[in-house]
Amino acid sequence: MRAISSHLSAVIKWSFLLVLAIVTLYPVLMTFLGSFKSNLELTAGSTILPSDWRFENYVTAWKQANFAKFTWNSLYISSMTTILTLIVSSMAAYVVDRRNFIGKRFVVALQASTMFISVGAIVMRPQFDLMIALGLNDSLWGLIIVLTSSHAGAFFILLGFLKAVPRDLDEAAYIDGSGFLSVYWRIVLPLLKPGLGVIALFAFRGAWNEYVLPLVFTMNSPNLQPLTVGLAQLRYGYSAAEQTHLMMAGACLSILPILVVYIFANKSFMQVTAGSVKG
Repeated sequence: MRAISSHLSAVIKWSFLLVLAIVTLYPVLMTFLGSFKSNLELTAGSTILPSDWRFENYVTAWKQANFAKFTWNSLYISSMTTILTLIVSSMAAYVVDRRNFIGKRFVVALQASTMFISVGAIVMRPQFDLMIALGLNDSLWGLIIVLTSSHAGAFFILLGFLKAVPRDLDEAAYIDGSGFLSVYWRIVLPLLKPGLGVIALFAFRGAWNEYVLPLVFTMNSPNLQPLTVGLAQLRYGYSAAEQTHLMMAGACLSILPILVVYIFANKSFMQVTAGSVKG
């Protein structure tokens, strides 16, 4: 009886995982296959595999959507957002964990509130007005600063990692003559590498996939648009005809940098996941 129950449990588990994998991978696979079809074949929807593999769709999408410029903008925005998020969140978590100061609980509560209270588009206008006041509305840095401000998740991840770093290491470094910032840079930061890798992956992915904020902030400066906004230009051709096949080719091109980042950050991600399971 116990063997039957165990076998049934395994069947249910693998059936659930199989359904989850199909639901996740089906849209990706259909987009990839659709990127090689003609627009007529894609619109008809009568085939799964392309009858004629049109690799030139990728060349057309690259040229027509000015992908080189938009890809550079996306890489710049995502890279700078990732670097600033790592610096700001790690320094904030280090100060909160290692120092006692007035308003410490308020700072932590404020960070938590930005995670659980979603204000969405309500703050978009004040953010845009603030960037105008700072003279950054026609610069990618305005967008980068706004994206970096959403670092609460990274802050709490690193706060958890910092609690596992023995304070004896700090005290030993202080005895050797190190200062507060020196201990952060030379002792604490290297021990946070697994957490920093995961945060870098999430920050880069979030900035790369962001659409609404870049659309608003680059509305008056088309040359500053990132890839997500530029992809929308592929929807219609010069004759106002829909070009879904080119949009799919462009979407496939746009996920390549994310895959590269994931390959580099995968080791840290797996370490953190394994650690959470063991804990």
